[in-house]
Amino acid sequence: MIAATPEPPYLAVIFSNQRTEGDRGYLVMAERMVELAQTQPGFLGVESTRDTAGFGITLSYWKDEASIAAWKANAEHAVAQRLGWEQWYAAFRVRVCRVEREYGLDEG
Repeated sequence: MIAATPEPPYLAVIFSNQRTEGDRGYLVMAERMVELAQTQPGFLGVESTRDTAGFGITLSYWKDEASIAAWKANAEHAVAQRLGWEQWYAAFRVRVCRVEREYGLDEG
């Protein structure tokens, strides 16, 4: 689903990753992280996709740097980050970008 973001500017966190084999609680944790992020001040939306080879991209949208920093420091999110390092990801990159403009086509 395409996130309904406000008028720019705002920030985007791009999380590109390659999963390891097996679930080991990943799907439950991923769903929980979306639920938790949605309760965080400054959260604007999320989009995520994964291919059959395990490569995924999650984009989360945030009001400002302080909101991103608070999310990164969230205790429950920190547990998920540690588990990602230890068992869920073979590789990943996090990129933070400023969205200056957006345009598109809406359904309907």
